[in-house]
Amino acid sequence: MLSASLFFMAQGASNLTSKGALLVVLLVFGAMAALVCLGLLWNFGSLWLQAMMSGADVSMRSLIGMYFRQVRSSVIVNAKVMAAQAGLDIDRQNGISTQRLEAHYLAEGNVMNVLNAIIAAHRAGIDLDFDRAAAIDLAGRDVLDAVRTSVHPRVIDCPDPRYSPTGFLSAIAKNGIELKVKARVTVRTNLGQLIGGATEETVIARVGESIISSIGSSETHLAVLENPNLIARTVLKRGLDNQTAFTIVSIDIAHIEVGQNIGARLRADQAEADVRMARAQAEQRRAEAIAQEQVMKVEVARNRANLVLAEAEVPKAMASAFRSGHFQTQE
Repeated sequence: MLSASLFFMAQGASNLTSKGALLVVLLVFGAMAALVCLGLLWNFGSLWLQAMMSGADVSMRSLIGMYFRQVRSSVIVNAKVMAAQAGLDIDRQNGISTQRLEAHYLAEGNVMNVLNAIIAAHRAGIDLDFDRAAAIDLAGRDVLDAVRTSVHPRVIDCPDPRYSPTGFLSAIAKNGIELKVKARVTVRTNLGQLIGGATEETVIARVGESIISSIGSSETHLAVLENPNLIARTVLKRGLDNQTAFTIVSIDIAHIEVGQNIGARLRADQAEADVRMARAQAEQRRAEAIAQEQVMKVEVARNRANLVLAEAEVPKAMASAFRSGHFQTQE
């Protein structure tokens, strides 16, 4: 009986020991889990709470994933909060989801600039979705500036003062009078052609070329001075904004002045060139005449020498006739 009692007591002590060890293990794991939860709350709690209170739909799992993907979670959360507060679609399937924002961030895009552009376009009633805005941003264009230019058209000078030392376009009418023109072009961004469309340098070049061509086709410079807007309207009808990132709203002639009489100067230069050519031709003929005179002098000297030689043969012939007795005198 005593041995049986001791056996049961030892078995009970063994059970208590195993239960205590299990309890310790559970306490350790619980403490570790609590530490992990405290660490997560310490690092991501404020962002998660901000997103939850703003209805931005950013889960703690997404925040932890951003940490391991080296994505600045504060940027994504702020962008998502802005989108939610602006009334944009943040649906996980078709809207501005956290995954799409992360993808644009990892592609080295400017997430906040894209969101600001979409919000500005949404407020202005412009159709601009996230995919197009992200593509414009990744193409190297400032999508926010493009939206602002689309809402508030921008005025650009033609020619560009940065590349034109005089600041004027020089055009010549048919009567040879030079006109110096400065134009101002009002443009609005064409978001549909912003990717792959030509920049404002192309617009300035096309407008300048068209103005010069229009003035060059005018009969006189007076016709242009009387109605400079006629040139602007003619240029505007040519569709110069084709395949560019802008839509030309208007073209205005800001300044025009009369320059030099290029036609008269060209005619004077041509007359002077003709005089020089005539002088050169006359000098050539004079040189040829002098050369011909020298040739004739040589011929005269040669003929005189031949005459002297012939006269020298006469005495010889007379002497030979005397010697041969063939010389007869006529009585």
